Amino acid sequence: MPETRVETDSLGEVEVPAAALYGAQTQRARDNFHISGIAMPAGFICALGLIKSAAARANVELGLLDAAMGESISVAALSIAQGQHREQFPIDVFQTGSGTSTNMNANEVIATLASSHLGKPVHPNDHVNCSQSSNDVIPTAIHVSAELALHHALLPALERLVAATAKREESLADSIKTGRTHLMDAMPLSLAQELSGWRTQLEQAGQRIDTTRQQLRQLAQGGTAVGTGINADPKFATRFSAYLSESCDSNFVPADNFFAAIASQDIAVALSGQLKSLATALMKIANDLRWMNSGPLSGLGEISLKALQPGSSIMPGKVNPVIPEAVAMASAQVIGNDSAITIAGQSGNFQLNVMLPLIAHNLLQSISLLANSCDALAGHCISDFVVNRENIDANLSRNPILVTALNREIGYSKAAEIAKRAYSEGRPILEVALEMTDLSREQLAQLLDPANLI
Repeated sequence: MPETRVETDSLGEVEVPAAALYGAQTQRARDNFHISGIAMPAGFICALGLIKSAAARANVELGLLDAAMGESISVAALSIAQGQHREQFPIDVFQTGSGTSTNMNANEVIATLASSHLGKPVHPNDHVNCSQSSNDVIPTAIHVSAELALHHALLPALERLVAATAKREESLADSIKTGRTHLMDAMPLSLAQELSGWRTQLEQAGQRIDTTRQQLRQLAQGGTAVGTGINADPKFATRFSAYLSESCDSNFVPADNFFAAIASQDIAVALSGQLKSLATALMKIANDLRWMNSGPLSGLGEISLKALQPGSSIMPGKVNPVIPEAVAMASAQVIGNDSAITIAGQSGNFQLNVMLPLIAHNLLQSISLLANSCDALAGHCISDFVVNRENIDANLSRNPILVTALNREIGYSKAAEIAKRAYSEGRPILEVALEMTDLSREQLAQLLDPANLI
């Protein structure tokens, strides 16, 4: 059995691993919550470190902590923000709905580190948690961690995917292919035009996410327990946001209304909805790539994706579109996360939402999945797929729907007769139209030229 020490909280004594930096409340949470084995996200813990540091600096400025103690707490908290002592945060995501266990986990670890630095006791509640409540800290950490993940991970990755798509557009303007609606042959378009549709989907998704960030930067911190700001200086929220903004190079501000910020998670729900929208765009693109790559002999075979790994344990030589498949699965997970976040957002009972850890986990997981999916598509699919021009040209030449271009000359009904005959006889539209209309070969060639139809 590992060595332990005895810690005390308001419920009494509890044994804690001797080497642990945390105390009694963290240990009780470890003992109580054996639900998933999934700890709170690293980005969320880092955000807690930034929050505790900014709070300590604000409390010093307001005369609520002496300078030495405030500095010790701030230094300890920043070590957490930098990713140190990650193993000291073991509490399950599925815990108390306010996230109080994780807030106290941070308070206890920081208090231990600060006490060692200062040379005298630092109390996790009275000092580290000064001017704070779990009820405003955890909602604030959700916003801060999501904002930082968007800024440093998702939006740059999305920009890289947009840039990779735009670059391929430039080289594919003369690659004309059969369009498809309902998975059936339709009028032609260029590959550049097809990719421009993907690019615009991605750009618009990024714009919607970026718009939501303005609200995400509004923080609950300062509302304390129920939104009234009890036990916090009236100036605390403003000073806290200023210090946090300085350390994050962002523009965080106090929420317009602390009661809404603590009781609801509407902004997180809105952001999750925008992430779901991006996930649906990525799934559409991934599935298009899979169809276009299908074959190589009996499918569409319009493009060839780079071979990344063997595709079968029994069929030699088989290679599968593994990146689009992985992206589609990640997108499905994000869509599922959004459903859970939506349900969690409804759990704002009176003055507090009580599914905060779930929201934090799912939101940050969705951001991470989407960021990695964007980079995977950009690096392994969009940037280096090979266009199979022979297959594209052969399919296009046999496409009976090109007859649509003759509608104004011969009418819909006559065009339909030509299309059906061309399809049934397996002949080019031009040859059948030459027999069934008075148009010359030159006129038909001009009307049916795919380059003139896009």
